[in-house]
Amino acid sequence: MLDQLIHSKIREGLDMRDVHRPDFFRLSIAGDRTRMEALLSKHSHIQVYDTLHSQLREMMKTRSPRKTLTDAEADQKVVEMLNGLPESHYGVWVYYPWSFRMVHILDEAEFVELRTNRNKYKITGPEQETLYQKKVGVIGLSVGQSVSLTMAMERTFGELRIADFDELEITNLNRLRSSVHNMGLKKTILVAREIAEIDPFLKVTCFHEGITEQNVESFLLDNGKLDVLIDECDSVDIKINCRIAAKKHQIPVLMEASDRGTIDIERFDLEPDRPILHGYVEHLDISKVKGLKTMEEKLPYILPIVGIETMSTRLKASAVEVGQTISTWPQLASAVTMGGGVTADICRRVLLGHLHISGRFFIDLEDLISDPAEAERVFELPVIEPLTIARMQESAALVAWKGSLPEGNGPDLMAALVKAAQSAPSAGNMQPWKWFFDGTGLYLFHDLERSAALADFRNMTSYLSSGTAVEHVYLEAKRKNLAVETHMFPLGVDNKNQLVAAFRFVPDPGAQEDLLAEYFTYRRTNRNFGNSKPIPADVLEDMREAVKAVPGARIFIVDDPEQVKRLADIAGKADKLRIFIEEGHFDLFNKELKFSEENPDDIKEGLDVRTLDLKPKDQVGFRVIKDLKAIKLVAAWNGGSALEAVSHDLVASASAAAIVTMPGFAAEDMIQAGRAVERVWLTATAHGVAFQPLLASVLHFARIVQGGGEGIPQDIQHEFLVLHREFLKIFDYSGLTEVPLFFMRLCYAEPPKLIAQRLGNDDLFSHT
Repeated sequence: MLDQLIHSKIREGLDMRDVHRPDFFRLSIAGDRTRMEALLSKHSHIQVYDTLHSQLREMMKTRSPRKTLTDAEADQKVVEMLNGLPESHYGVWVYYPWSFRMVHILDEAEFVELRTNRNKYKITGPEQETLYQKKVGVIGLSVGQSVSLTMAMERTFGELRIADFDELEITNLNRLRSSVHNMGLKKTILVAREIAEIDPFLKVTCFHEGITEQNVESFLLDNGKLDVLIDECDSVDIKINCRIAAKKHQIPVLMEASDRGTIDIERFDLEPDRPILHGYVEHLDISKVKGLKTMEEKLPYILPIVGIETMSTRLKASAVEVGQTISTWPQLASAVTMGGGVTADICRRVLLGHLHISGRFFIDLEDLISDPAEAERVFELPVIEPLTIARMQESAALVAWKGSLPEGNGPDLMAALVKAAQSAPSAGNMQPWKWFFDGTGLYLFHDLERSAALADFRNMTSYLSSGTAVEHVYLEAKRKNLAVETHMFPLGVDNKNQLVAAFRFVPDPGAQEDLLAEYFTYRRTNRNFGNSKPIPADVLEDMREAVKAVPGARIFIVDDPEQVKRLADIAGKADKLRIFIEEGHFDLFNKELKFSEENPDDIKEGLDVRTLDLKPKDQVGFRVIKDLKAIKLVAAWNGGSALEAVSHDLVASASAAAIVTMPGFAAEDMIQAGRAVERVWLTATAHGVAFQPLLASVLHFARIVQGGGEGIPQDIQHEFLVLHREFLKIFDYSGLTEVPLFFMRLCYAEPPKLIAQRLGNDDLFSHT
């Protein structure tokens, strides 16, 4: 029985689902009296509210601003005004069928007079009359609901057109003022009802299907062109297309972003040639916007609109979690409510001709009202004395050579050898070296000024990079039929001017050329996804053989797909943890990555983000996570799984992964490891195998194992130790006798579209 009653009442509610206009009864009209009597007889549960007398009394008082009327005096004026007419026949009875309420109020002219009385003189009488003639459109009814209700309360429009296809859901109730009994209602119905309950005489036109290509012109133009369009929708294509249409018809557009009080004003009525969205999306292909489906496809369009660099810290941090721990962008009622008020205020001033500007503006409460900011940690790299020719000459003079300089060791030969060395890879493309020829030998120096990084533990990345350059010198020398005499760290590892190696070259007509030198110009870092095609056993064996030429170096290759997937997890987590370490974040975003808009060919050191071949969403993500405060929030939330995706997915697509190890962690071990890595890399290039370094894991393993975790917070040390144990299991090397110094992925992939550029000999090579 109870279930039947419930279903009966549900059906009754459904009958009211689309009703949003009240009914009016004026009892001075016989037909209305008959209709009202029939309605009340049929529905005995209708609630009737009659406060007309107090409304009339209040009206009398407001009409007498110079004298404060007593209630008795006001009542006497009411009696005189009614002149014998029953109060029930005065004004209008308004019936709200969705709530079964009948309310007795003043009729329109007097209702408006009394309801807007407290607007004066914030809004003058003539201004209020002007506003009654205006037509305003609102697309999207979250912030849009707040805007619409605020404008309705101020009565600053004559017609309001509202558009939204969505229904009220429980997740909307954190920011959209409504009641739980309204869930399932279209937002247009909800807003129209709320406005009718504030002021039943206001005209509200609903577009329940939202804005589409088919109805946007009707929304803007039917029954007269809109005077202002307010865009608060979530749809990227609607945001763009409604502006294109508004610009065509010279209709100004307002938008509030509910983050930092961001307000956009686009005065297409005054600036018909103004680019939409202030030109922020001009670089994007607008023709594709209609077909955007996934968040990944939409993000490159969304974030230029909201402003990557100007988003609040919490919104940036939240952006990292969209699609991971949250399904969409967060909004708060406080921001939505404030945004509604601000937008309504600006709209009124535009409508009255009091505001003429365009632009993006911020009313950031956290910035305006906040505790004194705590001093932020400032990362300062040590002041490094430039490595001058005089300093290099001073060190070179201390190197003891036996015998005279072999014939032919002149500047031209040295320049050719340095050019070959300069084509070698370096961590972050920092090229941490300088070369000097004093007429006796060629000297390789570690250029601390270029390579200094908080995370370069014991110069590990710099020496690995120098090792690749050393190998290029050896290979180029063989190609020129030269034998090489080498002094490695001839003045000791910690020598004043960081002399890494000294070389002299002796003619060797019988030298057998190493064909790896042929691949200097073809070797690339390839960050494209692999096709998972297995690498033949003989190719992997060639890589193992290539390493054998370097004393102490070993390579461990894993090509089992399941093991590669486990390594993908490690690589992804290591890259995320690196960013969670303040020093790691600083090095990545202040030294290594370049976000310049200049020509990629003009960026000669560091990594232009465009060379990373990132997906659009990842390009956007890199710009978001530049903000250290945002990353700290993500870390505090135990979030950031999205930060693992780039490296994880790349390794997961690989055919194999490998590490190069050495028996120790001395400076010479790192140089030799760099040589071995470059031999593997060139061998892979010769076989058409793509190669990508992934160093975050091994760099931090070394810092923990060799340096006791120096500079790494305890909780992150623990996470790296867990990864290290897994790493040991997969590669099956001895953690006691083998030190992993380099981690790489190997696969077959499309060649990279852009490559990092290099400094030239003029920047790096000097001679006496």
